[in-house]
Amino acid sequence: MLKLLARFARPYSGQVLAVIVLQLVTIGAILFLPALNAQIIDDGIATGDTGIIWRLGGIMLAVAFVQLAAAISSVWFAARAAMSIGRDLRAAIFRRVSQFSTHQMSQFGPATLITRATNDVQQLQMVTLMAMSMLVMAPIMAVGGVVMALREDAGLSWLVWAAVPVIVVIMVIAGWRMMPLFRKMQEAIDDVNHTLREQITGMRVVRAFVREDYETQRFTTANHRLTDLAVGVGKIFVLLFPLISLVLHIATAAVLWFGGLRVDAGLVAVGSLTAFMQYLLQILMAVMMATMIFLMVPRAMVSAKRINEVLATEPELAEGTVDATQATGHLTFDTVSFSYPGAEAPVLEDISFRATPGQTIGIIGSTGSGKTTLLNLIPRLIDTSSGTITIDGVDVRDYSREALSNIVGMVPQKAYLFSGTVASNVRFGAPGASDDEVWRALETAQAKDFVAVRTSDEATGLDSSIAQGGTDVSGGQRQRLAIGRTLAAQPKIYLFDDSFSALDATTDAELRRALAGQLTEATLLIVAQRVATIKDADHILVLERGRIVDAGTHDELLDSSTVYQQIVASQVGHG
Repeated sequence: MLKLLARFARPYSGQVLAVIVLQLVTIGAILFLPALNAQIIDDGIATGDTGIIWRLGGIMLAVAFVQLAAAISSVWFAARAAMSIGRDLRAAIFRRVSQFSTHQMSQFGPATLITRATNDVQQLQMVTLMAMSMLVMAPIMAVGGVVMALREDAGLSWLVWAAVPVIVVIMVIAGWRMMPLFRKMQEAIDDVNHTLREQITGMRVVRAFVREDYETQRFTTANHRLTDLAVGVGKIFVLLFPLISLVLHIATAAVLWFGGLRVDAGLVAVGSLTAFMQYLLQILMAVMMATMIFLMVPRAMVSAKRINEVLATEPELAEGTVDATQATGHLTFDTVSFSYPGAEAPVLEDISFRATPGQTIGIIGSTGSGKTTLLNLIPRLIDTSSGTITIDGVDVRDYSREALSNIVGMVPQKAYLFSGTVASNVRFGAPGASDDEVWRALETAQAKDFVAVRTSDEATGLDSSIAQGGTDVSGGQRQRLAIGRTLAAQPKIYLFDDSFSALDATTDAELRRALAGQLTEATLLIVAQRVATIKDADHILVLERGRIVDAGTHDELLDSSTVYQQIVASQVGHG
């Protein structure tokens, strides 16, 4: 935890130094005030000298104002530094996660990544703020308080050595009991986030199968587990503060009792006794502040470990350096194989083919034959296990991410839209696209007609709003907008991963006609379940269990490929 905080606190060392200086000023004022108060009592009130009272009272007032200003400034600098460190941590987690491969994302899971970027960072923020606000002040105040208390009356020093260990023991026991609860709490927060995210995402499925009660019970179980753990921590805190207050009050009573006896014996003045009592309270408060911080440390350590797990995970997809400015889109697969980690058999095996600009490659096969995986290898959402994929003779692993994204445009199997407007979604891959270019992309994607008449939130057309995930448009409209987004980017290679599945036959045919007319110099790879979508392709690959079992045109495959014939027969039979 200390290494992580030191790494991210380095840019704010000036603010941390300011906090330390201001706290020293605050501590000096705090330690100085009881001594002045004692002097007023002994030299002013006892003798009736109002001049001393006014003079020392004025000094006390000035010191109090200095203390107030220093304390406020110290907290301001500490809060600014702590929040800045939290901001940088969140940004670092986001940057690292955005570089993860699909496999690494699934290893962590979206729910825990969200928790680590929010709740875990918040725990580090809080312990950083508390540490800068109190950790410097507490030991100096405790040591200074001991020195000043002994200076006032060394005979009562045994009260300090009796009270401080009691508070330390109480706090250590509390920390020992809370440490395992804090670890379980972070896991429980993960579980709540996971359950809630899954239920919100799958709400249509839940309603379709009338499983609301079951899902409610799942969430209730996860929620109650987190609640029980939080209540367990709360119970310890509930006991903690009364016990500490009891020790403070007993210490105060002891000072008054034994100090009164010493005053009566003439061993100490009343002002010195008052100052000693104030210093004892300061010492005990300093010990309590320090132990309170250490109580927060176990939870922060758990959070730091979880954050470090993300930051220490090196992206599997190392970025290349080649920047292609004149790419043409020649795509080659050379004996490519791919296996998911831990899988018994490869998903793809010995895949070899070529695609040239102006050519359309259709890919078809049964469910689980590896069609989507094959497309995912081209933009490096995953990397090959063996073999090479080249674009214009350059291995895709050698391209920079930006260069590869400019060459390859992909419409994924599940069309996803971001919250915003139609225009912002289409411009996602081409931020500089003009309105005319956006409309042209939508026209090619067969989305122009419904976008032109679309109205939402008092905006129309391109400015009409889109909900997160595109939940306010139909599946077919969502697919067409996703296709328009890729067309607006104007890449050299287009990948359509079953991107026409939600379209009716007429729209599908019109879209394919428009693509053939507009993308004459681009390379197209189309994964499809329907034969009609790819029957006009220049070359069709038939996949079965991760291998290319047949290849050719539609007519050639009808004559020679048993697998293709079965696919065609099944679809005609169901037509």
